[in-house]
Amino acid sequence: MSTRSQQLAERLIRNYNDVELEHQIRPPLYDTLCARLGVGTVAGKLGASIDNVPPGQRSCPYHFHYAQEEMFVVLEGSGTLRVADEMLPLRAGDVIFIPPGPEYPHQLINTSDAPLKYLSISTRETPEVCEYPDSGKYMASAKAPDGTAFEGLQRAAGNVDYWDGEP
Repeated sequence: MSTRSQQLAERLIRNYNDVELEHQIRPPLYDTLCARLGVGTVAGKLGASIDNVPPGQRSCPYHFHYAQEEMFVVLEGSGTLRVADEMLPLRAGDVIFIPPGPEYPHQLINTSDAPLKYLSISTRETPEVCEYPDSGKYMASAKAPDGTAFEGLQRAAGNVDYWDGEP
């Protein structure tokens, strides 16, 4: 492969079987081997991740986004999509579409006795607010064009008055 071909491949292609996975665990419910696939690529508006979730576990808390749209592709295994307080069965080959907004809080749960492997694809809208209905938290994040970022995680109960602390 030529030098130019190699550079293009490095900026444009990721193989989810070859990426280094990070073990994220928070007993007793959360456990996943995962990787963000878009890091180091030229992707600006799309994000992609791979998750491998052991039986009985989930990769992240029940949540919804105000700006980002998500899609999940079940590659291997089976499980359950917890969405809008319903439990929907999932199996390999299923493609799940989650629009932004409070109508579709969601979470993928491995309710099987084998690993659940799925690909997450999302828009990377900024600014973004993500709400966690089970815990009453929200996360606000924004990224400036120069790459500087802001992220805050808070409980809604911790809100202050608009004029709090102002002269």
